[in-house]
Amino acid sequence: MTDAASPSVAALLAGLEEISRQRPDRVLRLVGTLTAQGEDEPFELLIFRGFSSSITHPTAFDPDQPALPESARITAAELLAGPLNPSDERRLAGPLPAETFLDPGAWEGRPGS
Repeated sequence: MTDAASPSVAALLAGLEEISRQRPDRVLRLVGTLTAQGEDEPFELLIFRGFSSSITHPTAFDPDQPALPESARITAAELLAGPLNPSDERRLAGPLPAETFLDPGAWEGRPGS
């Protein structure tokens, strides 16, 4: 059983997606590793306006399915100004543990924090 300090991957993503619906001016980038065919592979997932999308691995089209398997290890999260502009990416907070962003106040972000 998972305790409140470390929610399951699905619960973590659901919580972060819910908060992101209220913050269309923010993008949360999660990074970590997935185990595929016995080897760890890095992944990057973006959460924006209530949706998760992997930019490194295919994801199911069904929005009711978590974008990451339970075996995923999320190592860090960064809060970015949204909508995301790859040529002018502005990091507002992080890298920090992803659970930090379950607090809606953490989505305020301050450049350099």
